[in-house]
Amino acid sequence: MNRRAALKTLGTAAGAFLLDGCMRRGSQVVPGHPPELLHLPRVDVRPELEIRTVVGLRPFRPSGFVVRAENVGDKLVVHNYGHGGGGVTLSWGTSELAARLVREASGARVAVLGSGAVGLATSRLLQERGYSVTIYAKDLPPNTTSNTAGAQWYPFLVYEREHATPAFMQQFVEAAGIANRRFQLMVGERYGVRWIPNFYCSPDPYTSGRFAPGNPLHQFLVDVTAIEGPSNPFPLPYVRRVQTMMIEPSIYLPALMSDFFVAGGKIVVQEFHSLADVAQLSESTVVNCTGLGAHALFGDQELTAVKGQLTVLMPQPAVNYAAHFGDDYMFPRRDGVLLGGTHERDVWTLDPNPDAKQRVLAEHQQFFSGMKA
Repeated sequence: MNRRAALKTLGTAAGAFLLDGCMRRGSQVVPGHPPELLHLPRVDVRPELEIRTVVGLRPFRPSGFVVRAENVGDKLVVHNYGHGGGGVTLSWGTSELAARLVREASGARVAVLGSGAVGLATSRLLQERGYSVTIYAKDLPPNTTSNTAGAQWYPFLVYEREHATPAFMQQFVEAAGIANRRFQLMVGERYGVRWIPNFYCSPDPYTSGRFAPGNPLHQFLVDVTAIEGPSNPFPLPYVRRVQTMMIEPSIYLPALMSDFFVAGGKIVVQEFHSLADVAQLSESTVVNCTGLGAHALFGDQELTAVKGQLTVLMPQPAVNYAAHFGDDYMFPRRDGVLLGGTHERDVWTLDPNPDAKQRVLAEHQQFFSGMKA
């Protein structure tokens, strides 16, 4: 698809992996024309403002994440992996479901494999239950996949509708609710979590997808408002504003690490090559939060990589909103303005894709240059 064609189809690709839904439970999309929207600052997308381009591999399973327990040799292994693009978003929810499966008495020693957002949330919840937790991980923040996440609170690319079972959907909605409530309690400077307005922009009316009936996560869409007509500052005619939480990994992950250590947690830097390595651990209960690593370590052949790439521009403090159009999105953070919009399935390389970067930059330049001043 060329750049012009890509922008003509803005808004149509958001449903490609399913998770697009409607409005807050019991409410309607409210027409609204806040005058200040005409004064949203444009993002400066000059290429010379780029400070880095980062790549992360989303651990994706068409049937969704795995939270279950099994006996592996003489150990109880509780799995908590395969979150796709929703790892940070769902972390507290699936970790709560996983923690419920740990059957040890309070005070027992538990091993957690992995130190990304899921591993850290799991570890903290186990500590809150009175367990003595050691994290075993090859990489620690800031060198985890979670550090490259956009980390807006809304699950993305978690499953495919045709492969999701009713049992999974029940798990999914429960996990999302738990996580949403936990992150609300973490809003503030310490954890780098804040509420910001998101603007979803489309060339076509919202008759399907996120803002149409049927989204299993509709109750988590806050303050859904139609921004149309003369108050719409964006270059596409159909806009929905919704409030969501933005999580800053560069603040959030170190804060969780600090909490983990204060509660007596330990970390061992170790890579696991086989189940024989897991069997050597002294703990009798192991929680598997290895993300994409579960493909090789636990033989999950359904689990695959979906490569994502973000180009980060110099911070622009005046920009305090997120924008979504088609496959593209812009997230404002303290450490930079994130420009995204790639998902390359079954691509396992961490090498940046120059063509994808140029496409994303060009599409964002066209979009923001078309905004009303």
